[in-house]
Amino acid sequence: MKKKRWYIIGGVTVVALLVWLVGFSSDSNSVEQQVTVQRGPFEIIVATTGELKAHSMERIDGPDGLRSRSLRLQEIKIQDLKPEGTIVKKGDYVATLDRTAASTRQKDLEDEVEKVRAQLERTLLDTSLNLRTIRNNLANLKFDMEEKKIAVEQSIYEPPATQRQAQNNLERAERAYEQELQNYALKEAQAEGQIKDVTINLYQKERELRELLNVLDQFIILAPKDGMLIYLREWGGEKRKVGSSINPWDLTIATLPDLSVMESKTYVNEIDISKIKIGQAVRIGVDAFPEKQYTGVITEVSNVGEQLKNADAKVFEVMVRVHESDPILRPSMTTSNRIITASYDDVLFVPLEALFGNDTLMYVYRTNGVKQVVVPGEMNDNFRIIEQGLTEGDEIYLSLPKDAEKFKLAGTEYIAILKQRMQEKKEAEEQQKKALEEKEKQQQEQLQQMQQPPQEQGRRQRGERN
Repeated sequence: MKKKRWYIIGGVTVVALLVWLVGFSSDSNSVEQQVTVQRGPFEIIVATTGELKAHSMERIDGPDGLRSRSLRLQEIKIQDLKPEGTIVKKGDYVATLDRTAASTRQKDLEDEVEKVRAQLERTLLDTSLNLRTIRNNLANLKFDMEEKKIAVEQSIYEPPATQRQAQNNLERAERAYEQELQNYALKEAQAEGQIKDVTINLYQKERELRELLNVLDQFIILAPKDGMLIYLREWGGEKRKVGSSINPWDLTIATLPDLSVMESKTYVNEIDISKIKIGQAVRIGVDAFPEKQYTGVITEVSNVGEQLKNADAKVFEVMVRVHESDPILRPSMTTSNRIITASYDDVLFVPLEALFGNDTLMYVYRTNGVKQVVVPGEMNDNFRIIEQGLTEGDEIYLSLPKDAEKFKLAGTEYIAILKQRMQEKKEAEEQQKKALEEKEKQQQEQLQQMQQPPQEQGRRQRGERN
């Protein structure tokens, strides 16, 4: 019985202890956090992720002769390429181009050259035979003409009819000789033209073959200067590597960037792009070296948005020049960019969690039991400026306090200011929307004009001048 009683007392004690611990834990968790209104410098920052690239670079190109239309080499594959990041000296081996297409073209040209050479030999032989035949005919006609002259001379003692007949025969022989002589001149000129055409064709084919052989000698690519080998990033985002192709319009195989001046290529979403301006300061971190910090400045802001892969919203390309030069910085390193879009030397600010309401009415809960209406200003990721309604050192709740409905409302005189700002914001948005619609309309009209036939464009321009 006594044991049973002790068991009951022990169980009750344990239960009571657990209840007390749970209650203590609940009380401790329910403690409302408070913060103090701060005064000091304030920055508005747009954070982005970027990628390092050299501000300038020298391209390592394939043979310039590939641009020749006569070679008809459209795609040449990269057969071998040194690893990216390799340090090369001027004249060092960089890459080898695949000779398959060029070798096939070489064989075709060699066949064409042999064919044209054979054609030239046949033309020369045919010309020689044809002209010799005509020369033989001229000799025969000349003999015939001489015989007719003798016949005329001998006919002086013959009747007039016989003399006239002999004279007619002579004139006929002379005319045949003159015609054949003219025919020989025409045939000779024609033969010279044929030989010239075939000779020019042969020269062109031999020149194309020489060009191709010269290009083939340059299929071993060497470094034009000292530097670090960096693969070229194509339009689709992929790097040009072994197996990729170059063409007459884009001969670049790789690059040698100037690592003394680096920049970060980043993208800003369409919501924040209106805050970004050329000349704004940027704090730059490199993911590979988190202990390192650099500074920079925005040098370019794209006017046209683009849709990146796996992204829903449009983004705008922004280029950030890095002020410092550091040998550890390499192209393609990931950077964290903090663009300072605005800064204030001395303002009041509070955590975003301490603000309640919306753009029409915003307030905080002070620890003295007052629900204080405030006029907010700019904000960053964690804090927001308070223009009116609070003073430095005021204590406010960081979260919704208990019995918030019992707090006394104060600062109602600021409600009119908030409503006026809301109205101004709507008007500004409407004006911006109208300006954007007008710009899109102008762009569509320009596009339609470009798509019209040239005759219609000319009539439109004449009408505008009139």
